Amino acid sequence: MSNLYLIRYGEIALKGENRSMFEDILKSNIKKSLKKEKGNITIYKTPGRIFLKSDVNQNIVINRLQKIPGLVSFSPVKEVDLNYDKIKEVVLKSAQKALENKDYISFRITARRSNKSFEYDSMELQYNLGEYVIENITENKREVDLHNPDLDINVEIRKNSAYVYSEVYEGMGGLPVGVTGKAGLMLSGGIDSPVAGYMGLKRGAKLIPVYFHSFPFTSDRTKEKVKELTQVLAKYQNNIDLHIVDFTDILTEMNEKCPNDLITIIMRRLMIKITELIIEKKNGKAIITGESIGQVASQTLEALRVTNEVPQLPILRPLLGLNKVQIINLAKKIGTYDISIQPYDDCCTVFVPDSPETRPTIEQVRKGEEDLNIDDKIKKAVESVEVIHIEGY
Repeated sequence: MSNLYLIRYGEIALKGENRSMFEDILKSNIKKSLKKEKGNITIYKTPGRIFLKSDVNQNIVINRLQKIPGLVSFSPVKEVDLNYDKIKEVVLKSAQKALENKDYISFRITARRSNKSFEYDSMELQYNLGEYVIENITENKREVDLHNPDLDINVEIRKNSAYVYSEVYEGMGGLPVGVTGKAGLMLSGGIDSPVAGYMGLKRGAKLIPVYFHSFPFTSDRTKEKVKELTQVLAKYQNNIDLHIVDFTDILTEMNEKCPNDLITIIMRRLMIKITELIIEKKNGKAIITGESIGQVASQTLEALRVTNEVPQLPILRPLLGLNKVQIINLAKKIGTYDISIQPYDDCCTVFVPDSPETRPTIEQVRKGEEDLNIDDKIKKAVESVEVIHIEGY
């Protein structure tokens, strides 16, 4: 049996001439999220709404729709002909079924009429349908509450059909993945960078994650942890190509030749340089990091200025104004926190000096890099990147 879902979006409606393109990308992302499930899938749009018709298990569909950026909310709906008698019977059946739940004490009818040619306006529909429900529920009498009901039965009168529903599921909001282009994500095994990636996804960026692996300084279990984090992000993007950089040779030389107090900031600059080289090949337009002002020594305003000098592409920092508690709460919400806290450190953690420079200048850092001779190592690292394709489902 097929179920019909009414899908609502927010910001897309404000996109003017580009609105149709945004809607089409959202439709495509919805279809991709269900492509491996057995069952028929039909997606179509009407003014201001997208509809999904599918016989895929409803619990699966609800779970997938809640993880699609650009989708504000959605509802399983009953489609009814534009006939008042048919509409009131469907509304009554919906009310009878829902009001079997003893937790529902009160209800209301909320009607919206975009089709102005329909015989009743919104206020008339609400009054007449509410009265009809009250008159025909013979058991477990319920009250009408217009302000704070336990059950809200919605009726939308649109151009060709009416739609009746009482459940509204919240979506992610934001913009559909892909509408703003590709962005590199500097992904570590920590808490912050996966959350930054999630925030980038909500703004329409298609992520190209880049992870710097430094065996034997960091274990292969850290690499597996990063793959697990990417798997979570892939559920929001449908699929992701994780790029793994062998950073060991570069890190070794940097550790031998650079001042200890500048190790963290120089390492950050080199990682940004390599990330830019990788994502430029993929037509990426920006670099996303998990940095937040003042959280660690490499995230003072002076340190951020020094790292900003390296790339031509913009560095996006979605977590800039959040504190650690807020970031942790987001990580728990999206499902990355329990993975991130597994006790396997990345190279950013392993090589933190005891007394890092917190107020570096560009001149100071350039001088600290003078003895490095790693152009060939950088070229090799970029050319030998391991790419792992990860499906969301």
